[in-house]
Amino acid sequence: MSVVSVLNYKGGVGKTTVAANLAAEIAYRGQRVLLIDMDPQASLTLSFYPADEFAMEFSNGGTLLHWFEAAVLEQHPRPLSQFVVSPSRVNEKLRGNGGRLDLIPSHLGLIDIDLDLAAHVGGSRFEISSSGYLWVHRLLADALAEPEFADYDVVIIDCAPNFNMITRTAVVASDHVLIPAKADYLSTLGIDYLRRKVAELVRDYNDVAGDDGGIKPDLLGVVFTMIQHAADGPIVAVRNYITHTEAYGMPVFRQTIRESKTLFATAGERGIPAVLLANTHPNVQYELVELASEFLSRTSVAVPTA
Repeated sequence: MSVVSVLNYKGGVGKTTVAANLAAEIAYRGQRVLLIDMDPQASLTLSFYPADEFAMEFSNGGTLLHWFEAAVLEQHPRPLSQFVVSPSRVNEKLRGNGGRLDLIPSHLGLIDIDLDLAAHVGGSRFEISSSGYLWVHRLLADALAEPEFADYDVVIIDCAPNFNMITRTAVVASDHVLIPAKADYLSTLGIDYLRRKVAELVRDYNDVAGDDGGIKPDLLGVVFTMIQHAADGPIVAVRNYITHTEAYGMPVFRQTIRESKTLFATAGERGIPAVLLANTHPNVQYELVELASEFLSRTSVAVPTA
């Protein structure tokens, strides 16, 4: 099982779009994929379930919020596997391919849980001397070690646009970190800072855990999204920001995703990511398929052949 956190400090960079479409395309290739929505905005969850259906089925007890609440208040939560759901619309598209896409839904109340978790590690500065440091940071990692998750090939975690406690639990549980970004000043400004925060977390965590329990998530790279194209490809300003990011020494995905507001906006209403929609923008779908191929190559996930 390969666990990947999708993360950027800035919102509105296509983070959820990348997570949903990667998961859908990988599942279409016959893999078993789990999406975990750790963003309180719940945009990923609402990409697969209409808001009224979500409110009816999950908002009172079936989300990541309720699992974290039980972990914090009772310290004996139900197994995380009991919060997994299978969105019917997208899985109908996958029927016959052998793949599956499951989801652990999010909830707006995760914002408050973050403060409760931070209290167990000495507040917002995450004191490594706190007795609860390892317990809190390992909540998600230990939950994903349950035997019920062993059948998944890939777990993709859509993180909130911050580096607070819930995001830190995602990074600790992850083998890889993927950074979607727009090719503009504000979106690229925090990429190097994010890299340093991940490195700082790894260093502090490993100091506490010791040699036997260390973590080593690698940065898969930056995926540039919402790319504006001219006749001969991405516009010059876009190319400059990509080059600037490479100059940091950050790995950058070869495949970029062009801007298509209409396609990505309507995909959520149908409960099916754009990469699986019929009769839609062929260039965008091609880019999403190629991104999935590059992603699988970088994570070394083997795709079954026909």
